[in-house]
Amino acid sequence: MISYPFPRYLTDQPHRRYNPLTGEYVLVSPQRTKRPWQGQVENPPPDSRPAYDPACYLCPGNKRAGGVRNPNYDHTFTFTNDFAALLPDAAAAPTAVSPLLRAETVRGTCRVICFSPRHDLTLAQMSLSDIRRVVDVWAAQTAELGQTYCWVQVFENKGAVMGSSNPHPHGQVWALDTLPNEPAKEDVQQQQYWQENGRPLLLDYAQLELERGERLVEVNEHWLVVVPYWAIWPFETLLLPRRHVLRLPDLTGAERDALSDILKRLLTRYDNLFETSFPYSMGWHGAPWTLETCQVPSTNNLANHQSKPDRSEYTHWQLHAHFYPPLLRSATVKKFMVGFEMLGEAQRDLTAEQAAARLRLQVR
Repeated sequence: MISYPFPRYLTDQPHRRYNPLTGEYVLVSPQRTKRPWQGQVENPPPDSRPAYDPACYLCPGNKRAGGVRNPNYDHTFTFTNDFAALLPDAAAAPTAVSPLLRAETVRGTCRVICFSPRHDLTLAQMSLSDIRRVVDVWAAQTAELGQTYCWVQVFENKGAVMGSSNPHPHGQVWALDTLPNEPAKEDVQQQQYWQENGRPLLLDYAQLELERGERLVEVNEHWLVVVPYWAIWPFETLLLPRRHVLRLPDLTGAERDALSDILKRLLTRYDNLFETSFPYSMGWHGAPWTLETCQVPSTNNLANHQSKPDRSEYTHWQLHAHFYPPLLRSATVKKFMVGFEMLGEAQRDLTAEQAAARLRLQVR
């Protein structure tokens, strides 16, 4: 690893950092880290939960809110969400009466993945073999749904502060026939970088972070975790494979084992940072699945972006996962995206380098 002097200006003066994945900027204000806090304080999660909760609609054998009873599953369990945000047979949207009053048809499906039959575990607390089962389910769901839908979004909301309505360890998979805003921006940016440089943007970025080391949190033979240079959330991280990979199903057995290992190490560091079960939203971004029916957003810099004729043209993509944890100062104080963030652009106080250094200090 090469040691580079980090510009002092970026450690104590306000500046903007560019996100090459989205083409957007984040305002960094490191001089604000000493300001006092008299705002909202969150209630920390309970210290313990039972291994089985008879009132939990995700525990084995229990009846769900929609009336269906879960099987007595032993490991992972996947089912179609009883209150799905997307429907495979959604009615066609009416013709727009004005370009200012547009609506578009969207069809899809939503599934829930119970990571474990144990109500009292999180991914960080699960064994490596059980985490590997979750990784395999993520890959299998992506491969299956990618045969029908052009975008498959695997994600997890952990903790009540991130909107999770149930503490049972679980994630979700939403699949739809349109390319959502965030991956559409990433598609444009990665494609432009590929055309200019002939290499995947995130593979070059991973190599740069391995060389510099100042934002590196975890690394193993096949993966690395960094606090990205352009991070918005206080302890945001980016999880990257070290070779060119398009989608979760493309991972080898060794890469899936290594992914299980680095996930456990990262999530343990998170939990140890403020000595709490760390809340976050995380999700995977991989190359879209090319389909004739795939709709692409037609606004701003995406106006001329068209769906590709075949899967080989997505070589500019690199698989990656985003982790967005909200906690800022402690287990009870979170970052709020309000005011300037909602009306101007994202802003953060803690620099990416400071956040990475604090995560590296945690015992895993």
